[in-house]
Amino acid sequence: MAQLAGDIKAWGRALGFDELGIADIDLKEAETRLSAWLAQGFHGEMDYMARHGSKRSRPAELVPGTVRVISARMSYWPHARPAQAVLEDGELAYVSRYALGRDYHKVLRGRLQALAQRISEAAPHGYRVFTDSAPVLEVALAHKAGLGWRGKHTLLLTRRMGSYFFLGEIYTTLPLPPDAAQSAHCGTCRRCLDVCPTQAIVAPYKLDARRCISYLTIELKGSIPVALRPLMGNRIYGCDDCQLVCPWNQLARATPLEDFSPRHGLDGARLAELFSWSEAQFNERLAGSPIRRIGWERWLRNIAVALGNAPASAEVLNALGLRRGHTSVLVREHVEWALAQHANKQERVERNAPS
Repeated sequence: MAQLAGDIKAWGRALGFDELGIADIDLKEAETRLSAWLAQGFHGEMDYMARHGSKRSRPAELVPGTVRVISARMSYWPHARPAQAVLEDGELAYVSRYALGRDYHKVLRGRLQALAQRISEAAPHGYRVFTDSAPVLEVALAHKAGLGWRGKHTLLLTRRMGSYFFLGEIYTTLPLPPDAAQSAHCGTCRRCLDVCPTQAIVAPYKLDARRCISYLTIELKGSIPVALRPLMGNRIYGCDDCQLVCPWNQLARATPLEDFSPRHGLDGARLAELFSWSEAQFNERLAGSPIRRIGWERWLRNIAVALGNAPASAEVLNALGLRRGHTSVLVREHVEWALAQHANKQERVERNAPS
């Protein structure tokens, strides 16, 4: 088994994974934390976080016969326009760097499946592969597998690669020797807590998803809370702020995988241009992208908020005006909010102008 574990890690690296580790399936501590988090309602509308009961924290209940989990990570940081420069330009749209290219589910799942089949050739086993696609405690398993530690922003961190990576798992019936968990190296740093635009990281290692911009722009299906809209800036899909300020991410290198390279200029496109896309253009241009899963309606909702936060210009106001009569009540509501934001700004300017 020790020889096989070493081979698995070598095969995984050959398939493009940066690192692999092996975890046992004792997640009692993680189960306790998850239960407390759910009890506080921090999951918001993500009912699936509670829907599967103990299957999320007890791998053998999800996949009977599982005794080990092979955890793998793959870096995604792309060659793209500097993130901070885009965030500072209110006329541009900020898309979380992980979503600029091909859908990570497709990239990782195929390679994990290939790895699992390669393992079967050496040692037949029962298995199932996952990539953020089932009730799996990915961070807890990756920590137990020695791939990193949970940072104060709740993401997995490594000293060599920061947190810019995806995780995937193979649940297996093979009794492989588990790896040792890593110790934490966040120390007294609290940059991620302090920088969060909506203060969603309510305490170290505790995230209130209901305030998180990633939740608001991706998971939330309805209206974005009015009080949080001005805090979202130009972030239209996800948010990277807590990662951008993390000292460990200063060591991260760009991925060599072309799959995660920016498509359609999404690493710094103009908000007004994206807002003008028709539904057909949205579906065509974002085919194979994780963004497509939120649908055109929520895409427009998110951009409307960003346009409301943008500097006033003829381009911005015209873009909003053209969507004022949109068929979606959700879109119209956010467009009207955005237009009201600009009207209020103009009123303040005129009120403070010298007579």
